[in-house]
Amino acid sequence: GGDHTITYPILQALAAKHGPVGLVHVDAHTDTGDTALGERIYHGSPFRRCVEEGLLDCGRVVQIGIRGSSYDPDPNKYCREQGFRVVPAEECWMKSLEPLMREVRAQMGDRPMYISFDIDGLDPAYAPGTGTPEIAGLTPAQALEIIRGCKGLNIVGCDLVEVAPMYDTSGES
Repeated sequence: GGDHTITYPILQALAAKHGPVGLVHVDAHTDTGDTALGERIYHGSPFRRCVEEGLLDCGRVVQIGIRGSSYDPDPNKYCREQGFRVVPAEECWMKSLEPLMREVRAQMGDRPMYISFDIDGLDPAYAPGTGTPEIAGLTPAQALEIIRGCKGLNIVGCDLVEVAPMYDTSGES
């Protein structure tokens, strides 16, 4: 449901209770933009706002499946500067993500963490029902590996965002 702005107030509430949280973020885009059409809060900016407010434990943020279009010559620069681990989609192609998820579990440790899953992290061949589809995404099997790979973590919340059924004329999403 909802666009990715819904994650922002959820993380505000979780950080108020737990302090800065770790994040496993599956998406085609980093969602760390600054502004769009003069607005600071939009579906492409929630994680920048979260960094600015100290809601994320930036050394425990992993973004998986990133590949989206960008006007920036280095679209992942901001994320790297914050200490995020960015795993581009091409690093996931044609392989199991179980080894990656072992590393993610070690990185998250036993402290509180959140899972944010944007449906456009999946290739639109499998999940066309999104407003910002990007080719060459993750497979459903990889999505399951990510979710199952979070087993045992101190998950304090999760979301599934950017689902737009009106764009899925076949009902596949």
